[in-house]
Amino acid sequence: MTTNQSFQASREWWSQRWLDLLDSYRFKKRLERGRNYARQGNILNIKFEGSQVLARVQGTDPEPYKVSLSLEKFDDEQWGYVVETMSQKAVYAAKLLAGEMPQNIEEIFTANGLSLFPFTLSEVKSHCSCPDKANPCKHVAAVYYQLGDRFSEDPFVLFQLRGRTKDEVLTSLREFRSKEEKSKVKSQKLKVKSQNFPTPDSRTGGFGNPPLPTPSFWQYNESLDPSLVVIAPSLSGETILDVLGEIPVAELETDEADRGDATASGIVQKYLTDIYQQASQQAAIAAMSTG
Repeated sequence: MTTNQSFQASREWWSQRWLDLLDSYRFKKRLERGRNYARQGNILNIKFEGSQVLARVQGTDPEPYKVSLSLEKFDDEQWGYVVETMSQKAVYAAKLLAGEMPQNIEEIFTANGLSLFPFTLSEVKSHCSCPDKANPCKHVAAVYYQLGDRFSEDPFVLFQLRGRTKDEVLTSLREFRSKEEKSKVKSQKLKVKSQNFPTPDSRTGGFGNPPLPTPSFWQYNESLDPSLVVIAPSLSGETILDVLGEIPVAELETDEADRGDATASGIVQKYLTDIYQQASQQAAIAAMSTG
């Protein structure tokens, strides 16, 4: 079905739903006279004033009769729930924003404890300036049928009877949809953030975990128990450096490599031996200190 055909179908079922409501009225002859009035062009004009329908219907008197129709309006809170529910249903939102009335739109209102269509004509508040005490009179009935044509032209007319114009409903719907999209984006950002992905680090020059802090070895800030018997390590004899043996180091290409028979490995070995001895002495002094 093309877009035009779909839109036409939505208008037809909307109008038919209103006509079915009229057909359910038990006083058929009264409505039939009203239908004839509508077909004969006795309705001089019909307009909306807010959520109320106002019309001028020509009767037997020279002066046209004034007719008014209205339904119970939904308040702001009720419309807020309805539009929010619409926004959560992608199919409804898409059709409404495209100007098409979904055929099962009533489900949205029912889910919020409301009814878009009146159940009976007694829910339609009507008034006519004619002397006929019956309600609906043939002038009111004529406007009923004229409204059926209006529904065929614009299915959103019933929204207006319930207190919201088409533009007001669509504007609110867009606002809800926009809020939902922003909420989704924010939620996705928080989700990504919570996954703790690696971030660029200036010290590593790219993505990766930042370098671990330098561990503090050989530190003990509390005073030692003075009753401890400390055995100082021997400063001579075999050390861990002797156990490791010759350190494989590439030969130096500097002038330092020409100092006698010294080799690169020997120079490094001597340097580490001096450090090891100094560290051992400092450890022994710290261990024997009672302060």
